[in-house]
Amino acid sequence: MSKGRLSDAELRSLIADVRGKAAAPVEVPAAPEPRSYDTAFETLPGYETLRMQRAAADLLGVASPFFRTHEQRAGAVSRIAGREVINFASYDYLGLNGHPAVAAAAKAAVDEYGTSVSASRLVAGERPFHAALERRLAEVHGVEDAVAFVSGHATNVSAIGQITGPADLILHDALIHSSVITGAQLSGAQRRSFPHNDLDTLEAILTAERDRWQRVLIVVESLYSMDGDIIDLPRLVAIKRRFGAWLMVDEAHGLGVLGPTGRGIAEAAGIDPRQVDIWMGTMSKTLASCGGYIAGPSALVDYLKVTASGFVYSVGMPAPATMAALTALELLIADTDGRVARLQANSRYFLERARAAGLDTGLAQGHAIIPIILGDSLQAVLLSNRLLERGVNVSPIVHPAVPEKSARLRCFVTADHTRDQIDRAVAVIAEERQQLLREAPVAKRLSAAARG
Repeated sequence: MSKGRLSDAELRSLIADVRGKAAAPVEVPAAPEPRSYDTAFETLPGYETLRMQRAAADLLGVASPFFRTHEQRAGAVSRIAGREVINFASYDYLGLNGHPAVAAAAKAAVDEYGTSVSASRLVAGERPFHAALERRLAEVHGVEDAVAFVSGHATNVSAIGQITGPADLILHDALIHSSVITGAQLSGAQRRSFPHNDLDTLEAILTAERDRWQRVLIVVESLYSMDGDIIDLPRLVAIKRRFGAWLMVDEAHGLGVLGPTGRGIAEAAGIDPRQVDIWMGTMSKTLASCGGYIAGPSALVDYLKVTASGFVYSVGMPAPATMAALTALELLIADTDGRVARLQANSRYFLERARAAGLDTGLAQGHAIIPIILGDSLQAVLLSNRLLERGVNVSPIVHPAVPEKSARLRCFVTADHTRDQIDRAVAVIAEERQQLLREAPVAKRLSAAARG
């Protein structure tokens, strides 16, 4: 072959060679056998356990106490399966759900604004009532500003996930709301829990580890939703100052319940609320609506409004829900009919009567949430079902929501409960509890047989 252009003969030879190779049969490797993938949803983690639990309940003839259908407004009384029952399973603490002023505000809001704001507030969903609600929330908490989210759960997830990152440490009470844990996981920050209300351990962790992290966020609840006890806010403020940490207080169950006028744990403890960096709350409890909020410094609120995914990429709160919450908040502030005082008196009375009846109320301190500790999940379910048969509706809390040995009934007390209703409920709980204790050996054998 020449060093320059190919000769005609060389070119013809090359073409023939290429054609020959192309005509030769090509060895194609056999396709591998397709791999089998199990796409059944029944393979999801925990599904088999759920199936077995339901099968065991069916074998024992135990009806599920969950997803009970309330056929009317569920306040101090409700109607289930056509029967009126005394209800201790709703956290309408001040009885404002269905209050004439709240209902009227929601109805008027529908007439003026419709049932949805139809977009994220950032782009096209802002309405005057959003700012009005946030302004009043900030005033009630005694801080600069607030931002309302369409979901209480998303409030914790989005806020915590946004303000912390891999260089930070999140420390939370072992009994904190699951939404806090989800937010911490989303953030990528290091997460550690400390035993419930054990501030000595919290201080020990901070002493050993504070210098390793850029920011530290301490998260607690003001009033714990499973146990009904409160935090030592003055000491927590002192700890966060000493170690240069942020303190976030989840007031989901505290607003309307704690403090002489129901303004929460800061009022109850006599603490300037500005000493807490982040206040979180919900509108689904005392405020008789839905959604959540963050209250605190203006810089924090401004930042969350343009960065928190649960706010930026979610539709704004609809007019009826916002106006219901705002009106309920105004009723809380005015409290012309003494609802806060009635709730607090009812709560103390329920706790006193329960203890006098020999019931284990755990850590409860008489703040609207009274657990009846039973220890065994099956016992909790059985007792809840028997109470319903006798006209008292109380929800069981079982594993994994709480550790297996601390299964319980959880009683929510409201301002609208009467002393007679409380006396009746406590008496029935105590009677049926004693009956279950007498039957316990048989129930254990049946339960073991069902599991086997």
